[in-house]
Amino acid sequence: MVFITPKISVPDDELHESFVRASGAGGQNVNKVSSAVELRFSITNNWTIPYDVKQRLTRLGGRRVTTEGELVLFVQVHRTQEMNRKAALERFVELVRKAAEPPPPPRIKTKPTQGSVRRRLVGKAIRSTIKSNRGKVTGEDED
Repeated sequence: MVFITPKISVPDDELHESFVRASGAGGQNVNKVSSAVELRFSITNNWTIPYDVKQRLTRLGGRRVTTEGELVLFVQVHRTQEMNRKAALERFVELVRKAAEPPPPPRIKTKPTQGSVRRRLVGKAIRSTIKSNRGKVTGEDED
């Protein structure tokens, strides 16, 4: 059992790990040892996670969620298979914990105060007179 929060836990048999050869540095072992871990978790077939958490997990997963609703985490950070397994499990737990957090409350819309509206309109009127005074001078004063 993988414990995520006090109310959410995932059975071990729902997490499927497969091991593949990692790319990048690894010395002599890079072509011999399958150290990268691919962790798969079916979001749609899970019954221990609440529906709203599943929705947020799907949204948080982004491209890592397949069209069948399966979360795929590929980890090849470390050189050993065991370290990559731990890293993949930590990423999974962190992702589900983040999805388990409730969304922030919506923003409460507020109206501007009467004083701020009045100041804004006075400022616009002043600016309007300044700009209107920049126009062409009429020829009334000429001889």
